[in-house]
Order: sequence, then structure tokens, then C-alpha cells
Amino acid sequence: MKRQNIIGLVICILLFAAGFLIKGNISMYFNIAGFMIVIGGSSAAALLSFRMDRLRITFKVVKASYSHRIKSESEIVDILIDLAIKSKVKGVLSLQDEEQETSILFLRRGLGCLVDNYEPAQIRDILNTEMYFFKLRREDSERVLRTIGDFFPAFGIVGSVVGLIAMLGGIGDTSVILATIPVALTSTLYGLIFSNFFFVPFAANLRERTNQELLLQKIIMEGVIAIDSELNPTVLKTKLLSFLTPSERKADLVPLAKIRERFQIQE
Repeated sequence: MKRQNIIGLVICILLFAAGFLIKGNISMYFNIAGFMIVIGGSSAAALLSFRMDRLRITFKVVKASYSHRIKSESEIVDILIDLAIKSKVKGVLSLQDEEQETSILFLRRGLGCLVDNYEPAQIRDILNTEMYFFKLRREDSERVLRTIGDFFPAFGIVGSVVGLIAMLGGIGDTSVILATIPVALTSTLYGLIFSNFFFVPFAANLRERTNQELLLQKIIMEGVIAIDSELNPTVLKTKLLSFLTPSERKADLVPLAKIRERFQIQE
């Protein structure tokens, strides 16, 4: 995560916790019985719904989405321009070294096709297939997170029902009522917190990261095909800059004075 994200997260958590502290003793919000019902029930439902391998993969994907930084669009454009210049000067086989060194698996895949002399149509088909199944795998992980996120509020309600049943069974006995009310209330609280504070944001972050990576893969695919066609690096740069936001490519705009001179426009 970026430093700004971490600072914002810490501030929000402190504000969230302060809301509990202002209105009472923090120990009032802890109940082991309600916690066990929500965590145990949601975990059991997840194990019944998904294969262990799928859960393990989802955990790894979520962990990587917060711990590994992906390159920006402008960095990918710079890498492709550099590759295009090397290809123009030394020939396409010089890209073999880059294929072994780069950490971007998709770029390595594209460069591998380029080095093995695949036709442009074949390269596009292979990389499009790679992108399609990458998106499917990420959507599966996102679906797992959202499904588990739906389990928590449901089992929070289960905990509330358990507490209410015990409370009704102890009508007339104040000690029983006082012991069961926290189970009924805290179970719902735990279910909502685990769902909306963890799993729903995990899924949203994964969707955001997937969309960004798909954009990078699209840039790489167009760049690799352009390198194969021996497109002029300057023309390639102009083409790839189209993927960037206007603010990121503002410095590359042709000055108005040069445009007026080229088209003989009088002020």
C-alpha cells in the first residue's frame, strides 16, 4: 500500500474506535460467544462453498494486492519505448535478454512470442486469451471475497437469534437476561464489521487492481505488436501515450506555436 493509503487507514481506524470509546466502556463490545458464532459459522460456510485451493489462492491474491506495487502506465510506456529502440538498433533477437530479466510476466509472454517469430495476429490472439483468463481468475477471487462477506452479517443474525432464544428462556431471571443480551447484540455488530470493514473492501480493491492490470496488459500488447511491425519509436510513443490520462501526457503535447507555424495560422 502507498504511504498515503496507510496514513488514511490509520486515521479512519482511530476515528472508528473513538466512536466506541465515546459512548461507553470498550469492554462492553467484546463477547467471546458472539465472536465464535460469527467466525465459526462464516468459516464453516466458506469451507462448504469453496475448495481449499480456491481459498488459498484468494488469500495469496489479496495479500499480493496490498504488498506488491504494480508499475504505472507511464513506466510501462517507457519500457516499451526502450525495447523498441533496442529492437530497431540490434534486431528483434536482442529482446531475448529482456525476456529473461523483466518481472512482468505478461510482458515476458509477449516478448517470448516476439522472439519466437509469431505473426502479429497470433500474438494478439495469444495475449487476448491470456488477458481473458486472467480476468476470469481475478473475478473468481473477487466472487469468493464477496460471498464470504455476505456470510458474516447472516451469521451475525444467527448469533442474535441464539441470544434472543436464550434470553426468552430466562424470562424472570435477571442474571440470565443480562448474560444473553450481549450475545444477541454483539453478534450482529461483529458480522457487519467483518463484512464491511474487511471482505467487501478486499473485493473492491481487487477489482480496482484488476482493472489497472488489464489496462497495463493492453498497453503491452499494443506495444509488442508495434515493435514486431518495426514501428518508429516516436510514432509508437505517440500511440501508447493515448492510454495515459491527459495530465500524465500533458508535457508531450505539441506547442501551439508550432501548430500555428505548421498550418500557417495567423493570430
